[in-house]
Amino acid sequence: MTAISQFGTCNPPEYLSATVVEQEQMAQSTYRIRLDCPQLAKAILPGQFFMVREPGVNDPLLGRPFALYDTYLSETGQPLGVDFGYVIVGKLTTRMTHWQPGDQVELWGPLGNGFPRPGVGALTMVAGGIGQTPFLAAAREALAQREYGERQRTLDEFPEKVSLLYGARSKDYLAGLDDFNLNGLDVEVATDDGSFGHHGYVTELLQQQIKGPTPPATIFCCGPEPMMEAVSQIAIESNISCWLSLETPMACGFGACFSCVAKVRISDNEWDYRRTCVEGPVFKAEDLIF
Repeated sequence: MTAISQFGTCNPPEYLSATVVEQEQMAQSTYRIRLDCPQLAKAILPGQFFMVREPGVNDPLLGRPFALYDTYLSETGQPLGVDFGYVIVGKLTTRMTHWQPGDQVELWGPLGNGFPRPGVGALTMVAGGIGQTPFLAAAREALAQREYGERQRTLDEFPEKVSLLYGARSKDYLAGLDDFNLNGLDVEVATDDGSFGHHGYVTELLQQQIKGPTPPATIFCCGPEPMMEAVSQIAIESNISCWLSLETPMACGFGACFSCVAKVRISDNEWDYRRTCVEGPVFKAEDLIF
C-alpha cells in the first residue's frame, strides 16, 4: 500500500536489478555512480535512500545504504535511473570503484521517509562531508526545477530563498560543487583548513545567515553527527524548523534487524528507539537525542 504523509507519497520498496551506466570521481576518495533503474527513479523522493549489493558476493553479505543524489532523465523528461555518491570506507565501496558500465548490481528501495515539503520561508541546507548527497534533488525540487515520485510530489508552495552551506575538511574533499551551480541556489562553502571558502566550520556560516537579512525558516541537515548536533542546537535556540537526515549504519534497510535505531523523544520525560531506515532517516531536530 502506498503511504501518504507530510513527506509526500512514499511507495513501498522493491527488490530490483540495475545496470551501471557511468562512474566518475567527484573528490578525494569520493565517487558518483549512475544506475539504469527506471522503477526506482520514478518512485523515489528527495531524502530517501536505497540499499545496494554486489550480486554473487558474500563478503560483505549485506547491502549498503546510499542516499539519492538525483535522478537522470530521458530526452522527453522520463526518469531513467538514479545517481548516488559514496566515499571509500570499506570492502564494498573499495570494490565499487572498479564497477564499469554494463555491470549488474542488486538494490532495494525506495526506503525511508525523505525530506518534508519545505514551505514558503527561506530554506537552508547544511551539509558536512558526504552529507551534500541528499541535497541536489532537494534543491531542484525546492527551486521548482524538478518533480519527484511516481505521483510526482508537486509542491503547493516554494521557498522564497534556497541555499546550501557545505563544509568539508579541505577543498580536496568538496564533491559535486559544479552540480550545485543551479539557477536560484545560493552556495557557501567552509573548509576546516581554509583551503576553499570560509576558514572554519559550516555551522559558523549558518550562524551568520541566521543573523542576516533573510534567516532560514527551515533547515535541512546531513553530515557527521557532531555537526548535526551543533546545527540542531542552533536551530532550536533560534526557533527554526530543522530536519536532520541521519547517516546511521544499516544492515537490512527495512526495519527487521533493529541495528540502526536512534533515540527519539516521545514526551518531555520519555524517549524510545526508532528505526532510522523506517521511521527516518529524516527526523525533527527537537525529537532526536544525541
